[in-house]
Parts: sequence; C-alpha cells; structure tokens
Amino acid sequence: MKISHIQSQVVRLPVDEPLAGGPTVPGASRDFVALRVGTDDGVEGLGVTFFGGALTGSLKAAVDGLGALTIGEDPLRVEAITEKLRAAAGSSGPGGIFTLALAAIDIALWDIKGKAFNLPVAKLAGGFRDRVPTYASGALMRTFPLDHVARAAPVLVEKGFRQMKTQLALPGDTTPEREVERIRVIREAVGPEIDLMCDINQRWDVRQAISIGSRIEPYHMFWLEDVVAHDDYPGLAAVAAALATPIAAGEYVYGKVPFRHMLEARSVDIVMVDVLRAGGITQWLKIAGMAEAFNLPVVNHLYPEVSVHLVAAIPNGLTVEYMPWSSRLFEEVPVPVKGALAVPDRPGLGLKFDRDALSRYGMSA
Repeated sequence: MKISHIQSQVVRLPVDEPLAGGPTVPGASRDFVALRVGTDDGVEGLGVTFFGGALTGSLKAAVDGLGALTIGEDPLRVEAITEKLRAAAGSSGPGGIFTLALAAIDIALWDIKGKAFNLPVAKLAGGFRDRVPTYASGALMRTFPLDHVARAAPVLVEKGFRQMKTQLALPGDTTPEREVERIRVIREAVGPEIDLMCDINQRWDVRQAISIGSRIEPYHMFWLEDVVAHDDYPGLAAVAAALATPIAAGEYVYGKVPFRHMLEARSVDIVMVDVLRAGGITQWLKIAGMAEAFNLPVVNHLYPEVSVHLVAAIPNGLTVEYMPWSSRLFEEVPVPVKGALAVPDRPGLGLKFDRDALSRYGMSA
C-alpha cells in the first residue's frame, strides 16, 4: 500500500456553545484544516489541524507541502514518514506551524493504519479500555456572566456530566475576592460530588496562583490548569508544591521535549497533552509513556473525536476534555452518556467528514 494523493481544505466553523447555551459573539468562527490522505488500495485517512488563526492559509500550505512529500510512501511506516518530513522542514521545528501540519498527517496515517488492520486506533495504541470519563468544557467560561454560569453548571449535571471545567483570572477589574466568589457560586450550584476543574490560561503569576489557589482549596477543585506561563517550570513546581489542589499543564507546549523538562522539574500533577501541538498521535503516546514513568495521569486538550482513542488506549489516561469545537466536521462523533465517552468500534478513528458541512463552511485559504 502506498500513499497516492492528499487533499486539504480550510473549514470555517461558526462558534457556538452547545453544552449549556452560553453567549457567543455574532459572526465569530474557528478555522480548521481538514485533510484526506488517500492510498492506491483505496484506504483513506482523515486528519485535522487548527490554531492557525490569521495564519490558517499558511498552515494549509504547510500541510500541502509536507503532504506532497508523502506520496509514494508506505502509510504504515509512520516513524519513517515523520523523519522524512522533519528532515525536509530543516530547522523550522519543533514548534509552530510545522508541528501543527505534521500532526494532521500523523493523525491521518493512524486512521489508515486502523482501517488497514480493521481495528480502532484505541486498540492499536494500547486498548486499555473502551469507555472513558469525560468532562464538560467551554460552558463555564470566564467571559460569561456569573448568573449565567450559576444556571449553566446544574444544566451540565442534568445532562449526566460528573466533571466540568470553569475558568478564573476574570476579565476586567477583577480581585481575589471576585475570583473566590465565582468558585463558591459554582460549587454550591453543582454540589460536593461533582469534579470541578478550573483553567487559568497562564494569566496568573506564581504569587497570585498560590494566594488565590489556597483560598479556593475549601471548594475541593479537581485540578487547577495552566496557572502560570507554560514554560515557567520552576514557577509551576512552586505552585504545585504549595497547594493541595493538583496542578495540570502541558497544552501550550510543542513536541515531546518540553514535557521531559516539565516532568523532571516536578512541575505538574496531571499532564495535559494537545494532540496537534504534540505533533500527532505518535508523539502524544510517547509523552503519555513519559508521564507513566513518573506515575502521573494524562488528559487531553480539545478534539474529543480523536482524543477519546488516546486516553482510552493508555493505563494512565484520566479523563477526556469534551469541548466539541470540531464536531461539526464529522458525520457522527462520540457523545457523552452518563459522563463517559465510548470509543468508536469502527476501524481507524471511526470518523467521516460531513460533506455538507465541508461544502457549507469550506473556503479557499
């Protein structure tokens, strides 16, 4: 089997908040690059990448340029293809557009591999379990009014979620008192048995993280996420040592090497890996293996349609972030049932692009 062709397309999806009807900005959108990798045996793999923003056109060009170099290669030789693309890209990696483009290709190759062996990616990658916990993400954003968040959190519970994530580092003229009050209101709205996570998105310094983090500890957070700058490994470690609440981080870093630094510095209690910034499924699994060596659990960032396979595959997978930003790209996706996601039992990723959606929202970059 050889790769015979590739085809990519920019897809601009409208922004919505489907979990609890949160407010959105009219006309707001997110741009994805959808990729098809075809073979001479008729097996096709699907990949996707994101985070281009104003550079989405450049990201698509990178996908196309790297993808062209895979023509004629055996798609099952994923590491060989990856090494060829790294060499061709010269000194452009490991971060940025090269890694995001490589991820789309790597994901598509794993999809082909699963289809070739008639197995879901989750089983190819380890097959630890076929059902994983999932948490609601994106419904309790920092930009949403507190009264909306107080109403939305119980809606998530009614939908079966046993885990959910909110955000602090509030916009505007915030104070530690406002930050703590927001957590108090959400905790009282959902009760003591719900796992409540909180994302800071790198907006605090170490002093703020320890000060505010200690004040919300009575509300028993499941984790605090990206409390300080992603590459401040000593700062993260200081916060992790000072607080009883577990610290999660990792979504902002590219490739596997920064995770080694993060783990060696004992910066985190929970390792969060973004499959695109990691460079694809191959690298995601290597990072998960490093985390296991440090006895740490792993969670994903975004893309539950792909990430459900990865968290399910490994013994230290903790939970899947269910933020369905990319779900409109596909005909059918895993959906939460009683706070869990079932791994698709179809070969590969078990996904098909929604042709109507790609036609309606597709655009030229």
